Amino acid sequence: MEPDVPPRALIGAPDPVPPPDATAEASPGPSATRTRRTRAREYFQAILVAVIFALFARTFLFQAFQVPTSSMERNILVGDHLIVNKFLFASGRSGVLSRLLPHRGIRRGDVIVFKFPEDPRRDFIKRVVALPGETVEIRDKVVYVEGIRMADTHVVNSDERVWPDESEVPESYRRRDQSRPFTVPDDSYFALGDNRDNSYDSRFWGPVPARNLKGRAMFVYWSYPLEPAARRSVKEIAAIALNFIRKTRWERTLLPVK
Repeated sequence: MEPDVPPRALIGAPDPVPPPDATAEASPGPSATRTRRTRAREYFQAILVAVIFALFARTFLFQAFQVPTSSMERNILVGDHLIVNKFLFASGRSGVLSRLLPHRGIRRGDVIVFKFPEDPRRDFIKRVVALPGETVEIRDKVVYVEGIRMADTHVVNSDERVWPDESEVPESYRRRDQSRPFTVPDDSYFALGDNRDNSYDSRFWGPVPARNLKGRAMFVYWSYPLEPAARRSVKEIAAIALNFIRKTRWERTLLPVK
């Protein structure tokens, strides 16, 4: 008896043809390669634009600054990280940016960041108390500008003692509490720390030249009780990471500088 097999099955059948999708996955065609290259180029362009914008903003608009000392306490604390507006005081500049971005002159009471006149590699932060051409005087820790007593809303005096302007008193103490009338030169500003008894400011090294200004402190974007350092060890970085949530002063986040 002949086997119950269809006659066609006894003839050599052709090899099965793989489905189109399987063929495409096995060996990508030129279209898929072109798509991947286009996508990689788009990612690169997006990253490049972001880097250029960040560099532009840091150079011309805003800059981060970490407060290094307690000279501005209790308004600004050591470890506060601030955003500084670099363009606000650029009223003398010309160009497209000066027409598009808001700017104004420096006002009394502005908290400014500037290059320290005695060492431009260091940045200082102080409050402007006297403008160009104004006469400033300090009597018994009280600041007078043009003979008018200035409001001391932000001032902190940690030492109750008032040193007189006498020759036997060390000069540093006399300058701290007493200052004879001084007229601020043109293009300069007289700036003091809010922590008046613990601040190295215009009482000791003179006015701030306008060319040294970097900008106005705007707000705190992060506050962590840690003094600045050029380099940190792996152990220090790990400690910051571990204590980030617990030690961050969250109540100061986005706090405006006044």
